[in-house]
Amino acid sequence: MATSGTHDSELGELQRRLTLLRIGLLLVVGLLGLRLWHLQIREGPYYRDLSENNRTRSVLLEPARGLIYDRHGVLLANNVPSFSLYVTLEDVKDREGLVQKLSELLGLDSAVIRKKLAGRGSKMLPRKIKDRLTLRDATLIESHRLDLPGVMIQVESQRNYPGGMAASHLIGYVGEVSPEQLEKPEFADLHQGSIVGQYGVEKSFDRHVRGQAGQKSVEVDALGHEKRTVQVDKPQSGNDLYLTIDIRLQKVAEDLLGEESGAIVALDPTSGDILAMASRPGFDPNVLSRELTPKQWVEIVQNEGRPLNNRASQGQYPPGSTFKVPMAVAALESNTMSPSSSVLCTGGYQFGKRVYRDWKAGGHGYVDLHKALVHSCDVYFYTIGQRMGIDTMAEYAKEFGLGHETGIELPSERVGIVPSTAWKMKAKKEAWLPGETISAAIGQGYVTVTPLQMASMIGTVANDGVSYRPRLVQAIMDRMTGNLQEMPAVPRGKVHAKPETFRLVKEALADVVTEGTATRAKSSIVAIAGKTGTAQTTALAKEKKAEKDIPKKFRDHAWFVAFAPVESPKIAVAVLAEHMGHGGSAAAPLAKEVIETYMKLKAQAPTDASGS
Repeated sequence: MATSGTHDSELGELQRRLTLLRIGLLLVVGLLGLRLWHLQIREGPYYRDLSENNRTRSVLLEPARGLIYDRHGVLLANNVPSFSLYVTLEDVKDREGLVQKLSELLGLDSAVIRKKLAGRGSKMLPRKIKDRLTLRDATLIESHRLDLPGVMIQVESQRNYPGGMAASHLIGYVGEVSPEQLEKPEFADLHQGSIVGQYGVEKSFDRHVRGQAGQKSVEVDALGHEKRTVQVDKPQSGNDLYLTIDIRLQKVAEDLLGEESGAIVALDPTSGDILAMASRPGFDPNVLSRELTPKQWVEIVQNEGRPLNNRASQGQYPPGSTFKVPMAVAALESNTMSPSSSVLCTGGYQFGKRVYRDWKAGGHGYVDLHKALVHSCDVYFYTIGQRMGIDTMAEYAKEFGLGHETGIELPSERVGIVPSTAWKMKAKKEAWLPGETISAAIGQGYVTVTPLQMASMIGTVANDGVSYRPRLVQAIMDRMTGNLQEMPAVPRGKVHAKPETFRLVKEALADVVTEGTATRAKSSIVAIAGKTGTAQTTALAKEKKAEKDIPKKFRDHAWFVAFAPVESPKIAVAVLAEHMGHGGSAAAPLAKEVIETYMKLKAQAPTDASGS
């Protein structure tokens, strides 16, 4: 009996515990239900808003482009902070409404905004609509945040050129990558709104100075406006460029050209370093680096002065009598003439029924090679041209770098024309005519060159036949490591001519300045050697008796090529002044000024260049 009572007692205790457990479970379930009701019913709208209003976005961070310096460390291109306007399409419910609001607030062309919003790309990534916003514009946008879903103002670095128009054709300008460029392999890692070089070394060395974009993850509200930053991968700045030019010499060359159209190129013949390369008319890269309207762009490209044309490397002109320099070397090396061979110049050269006139009406009398160069006798060179033939002339001209690219690190270099029998058959589908050889011998007819080619040509003469590829970038500094990568001078070749030939030609070019056609290039501080050239542009220029009676656009181009010092050349210069008449009067004084400036700058300590 005692055992049975104990069993009943234990069973009753177990039932009480089960009851308490059931009650406890019911309480827990009840509490959970109450909590769920609280979260879903009472607090549901609050958490629903949090869920909808807080999302993450990826925002691209544009890199700062590398800096550009001259050879002495003077800053030519830097970056300044600016505001950019972006739109994330994912957050835009009424695209057309947004377009109209942005157009009204900022005065932007609504068609341009639509085009940028319609471009290819993820709706989650912000699209750049406008950069270089003013502080007023940025403030205006921020004050209308609630009316502009998906709109974001981002502080970015924008390209700036402290010197304005100085060296603009060399440095170039930047702009937003175009849809066509995005299709190319070299721009595969870029996106709509990326800034790339569009001209000059900004374009040629874009992959070096461009940098690499970063990215940040941000939390945004229901309107797509940033609330907080979640994570940041910083952008990588581009590498810095050190150019070979001396900006002080560059400005002197540009000032010498003034408002006239033309080009001046100065280089070091012993290395190919470009010391100055001026082209006029010019442009302000700060203006072109902004987004232009189609109308503004048309006005620039249709400007009669063609300011975007780098006349130094893209302008193609008849070289006139400067072409007599390689022709003199060709005459000696092909044994067409000896140094003492003479030609009688009576003011004209009879060939068939035509008389080819000399620039000097009465002629020069008996002339040898030396006198023919000093006084630029056309008849002498008509004679040697006819004796050599066009193909021999072309062979030697090409040895001096004419007729093909110099290899300078600038886009769209032109090559000019060195005619030959094969060239004419290919280009014109016609046979070469003997009379055309006579015109080519003095740099007329089909012959065309660029000022850069002529600077390289006279530099090759100064360097006794050894030529270097023109070099514009001296070094690249890696921003990540601080390492400076020097760009070596690159020998381009050697003219097949005896040292004696170059000695004779250089002596004659020195006398061109002291007693010949370029006495206005004579300097009191350095011995200069050179050759004048007057390139006829139209037949009208010869029909008038006085140059002042000829409309300027029909006047001859003025050339002068030179090097100095004569005994140990350190600078070679080519000057081309469009429609300015005679090389001796219009171009030679400019070359003299550039050379004298360079010699004075060389005598100064490099540190003097830091702020000027």
